[in-house]
Amino acid sequence: MEENDPHAQDRALADAVLGGAPGAFERLVRDYQGLCWHIVYRMVRHPEDARDLCQETFLRVHQCLHQYRGESALKSWIGQVAYSIALRHLQRRRIPLLEPGDEGDELSMLENIGDGVDLEAAHADAQSARRLHAAIEALPPLQRTLLTLYHLEEASIPEIAAITGLAAGTIKSHLFRSRLRLRDVLGARSGVVV
Repeated sequence: MEENDPHAQDRALADAVLGGAPGAFERLVRDYQGLCWHIVYRMVRHPEDARDLCQETFLRVHQCLHQYRGESALKSWIGQVAYSIALRHLQRRRIPLLEPGDEGDELSMLENIGDGVDLEAAHADAQSARRLHAAIEALPPLQRTLLTLYHLEEASIPEIAAITGLAAGTIKSHLFRSRLRLRDVLGARSGVVV
């Protein structure tokens, strides 16, 4: 493996799975089940559906792993599979991805989304954390998912773009709007400015 190749380990794991190496697929599932759960559950919000969709995701990953070329991180590729499966689930159930009026990408100031706000640290006590999670759950599926990828999975904007197929500016717009909503909700309930 080349030391300068950032995806060499990902390709090695994919090759091990494709080659039928003992324990390789289990390792892949173990390494990426948290990512899969975060994406799927934030989109569908129903634990039983999320479990089924996560299983479907890893079945699809196993069936299609030969298509992984190693040009991007395996995390992004698996995240994209999970996102597309959850998205199809929402479409079949006719659940909107966004609320009406949230489709635009008109805020130019969004290039500086990393404003240093740590939402979890701002609401460290248990009651505030519960309010924060309830406020996140009240967001539309796409915004919940993007917040989760960005803040919990610590995925970069380009990684999120690879997973969702959305433009970087669109992702930044949704993250910005989600943060504004959370600030409004949490500030109104507690008098705290987030």
